[in-house]
Amino acid sequence: MRVLVAGGSGLLGREITRAALAAGHDVTVLSRSRPGRDPLDPRAAWLGGDVTDAESLAGKLEGHDAVVDAVQMPNSPFEDPKKGVTFERFDLHGTLNLLRAAEAQGVGVFVGLSGVGAAADAPYHWQRLKWEEEQAIQANRSEWVVFRPSWVYGARDVSLNRFLGFARFLPFVPVIGDGRTRINPLFVQDLGEHVAAALTLPAARARVFEIGGPAVLTMDEVVRVALAVAGRRRLLLHQPKWLMKTLAQVVQHLPGRPLTPDSVDFVTMDGVADTKGLEETFGLRLTPLAEGLATYLGRDR
Repeated sequence: MRVLVAGGSGLLGREITRAALAAGHDVTVLSRSRPGRDPLDPRAAWLGGDVTDAESLAGKLEGHDAVVDAVQMPNSPFEDPKKGVTFERFDLHGTLNLLRAAEAQGVGVFVGLSGVGAAADAPYHWQRLKWEEEQAIQANRSEWVVFRPSWVYGARDVSLNRFLGFARFLPFVPVIGDGRTRINPLFVQDLGEHVAAALTLPAARARVFEIGGPAVLTMDEVVRVALAVAGRRRLLLHQPKWLMKTLAQVVQHLPGRPLTPDSVDFVTMDGVADTKGLEETFGLRLTPLAEGLATYLGRDR
């Protein structure tokens, strides 16, 4: 099968590309620019294209049997509306552009990545936008599969690794909120394996799957497991959510927008995936947190 992975240079897209190649597919990565310092898998072809620019997709999807939408907003979850960096532009309208291109260019299978908590009446706008994205995918003419990942971690992620970065030079790790946020962290390689399997699995067609790790943990538990795997002992210093949102009102105006009020909500919201349907359909193993982290954090010892 000829597979195009949109956003194939990112955290999610790279693992999907790797898994699809391992499954024997011919893979093309679509991204805005070819990565330099962190090159793509040499077995994959590359095409330049930007999902936020419909014209840049003209002819790029022709000849492909399947498209995987693994595009992520740059510097997610830190939106920057003045620069056009928003969930609406990348997650929703980017997907709409990709769907139209896939339909016009005869692509048969479309795999979309949504998020746990997507719903029409969800409390946060990024969850509502993901719901709209899902509805658009389900309404298009291609055969479709949608995954709703929980919090994804891996060697290239900038979420958990950002927290652990503080442990390199501080005697504590700052945790936004009370540390009771509940998630089942998903190893990025598991996401890649499931997406690759979905490309040719009839039982996965026209279904939405929540996907997360095998255990539901609090944020405090996640950080403590990560510290243990990395061989570090640090205190957890909790920062009240209200205080961080107040601080974010100010620092969001600094260059690079290091923190925004919405991003505080993003990192403190629950993200528990119900994996029953996923496990029954795919039968693939989900990696425990310590095991996944050990594939890269163990190098720091």
